Amino acid sequence: MAVRKSPKLAGDALWNYALRVMGHRAHSAAELRQKLSRRAESPAAMTAVMEKLREYSFVDDKKFSDVFAASRLQNNGFGRIRVLHDLCAKQVAPAVAEEAVAKVFEGTDETTLIQQFLDRKYRSLDLKTFLQEEKNLASAYRRLRIAGFSSQGSLAALRRYNQQADDWSEPEGLD
Repeated sequence: MAVRKSPKLAGDALWNYALRVMGHRAHSAAELRQKLSRRAESPAAMTAVMEKLREYSFVDDKKFSDVFAASRLQNNGFGRIRVLHDLCAKQVAPAVAEEAVAKVFEGTDETTLIQQFLDRKYRSLDLKTFLQEEKNLASAYRRLRIAGFSSQGSLAALRRYNQQADDWSEPEGLD
């Protein structure tokens, strides 16, 4: 089976491609630059399109990171660490990502977020009974950490359901 190569684009065709890509979902500047570089006929054409997108305010990492962080908090209920990690994975500058996360999570109580996360993920289970088994307790802890909650906050939440969590110590250097 032959691999089909996309035709290289320049000028208006590359501009239209960029608008089509941006229409599907928001992209960071680096993500969009990467997509355009695969389809651009020349680096100069890609640079011209990126400049035009910036001129029209279609590409702005600060706005993108603010909206992305707010979305991850409200829609997914993720913690600070996960949202910051996801923004860095989208190639947003660390300073911009940290600023967006700080702004979005300002006034947010991690304990409440953790409780909402546990209620949503384990809605069909009685957590007091479920978390009595050590393997389930460990699984819940891992899920909380992957969701971006601090080790201290995760352990504090799990202690309400099982006193075995008191025996666990916080790993060094994770928060």
